[in-house]
Amino acid sequence: MGTVSEIFEQIVGKFNASAAAGMDVIFQFNISDDDHYYLVVANESCELHQGDHEDPSVTLILSKETLEKIISGKTSGMQAFMLGKLKTEGNMMLATKLGDLFSM
Repeated sequence: MGTVSEIFEQIVGKFNASAAAGMDVIFQFNISDDDHYYLVVANESCELHQGDHEDPSVTLILSKETLEKIISGKTSGMQAFMLGKLKTEGNMMLATKLGDLFSM
């Protein structure tokens, strides 16, 4: 599927600006076996950054393999969470908004 960076570029390309109306949040992705990235969603825009944000709204912790399965549709974020393949820290309810913000 490509590098983690390429996967995140693909995610950003599927951003639904209208679903982000009124949002001002940081989604931190800690990829356990690769680099970390975070998405800043504010003012109906989305920016991708590599590294760790100092105060994310929610942090998602998962492997590259799990990320690939979610993006490809082979599993859902909820399935990954229930199987222990995806962990969250912070405002877990924000993680449920990812499907609305990014059409997968």
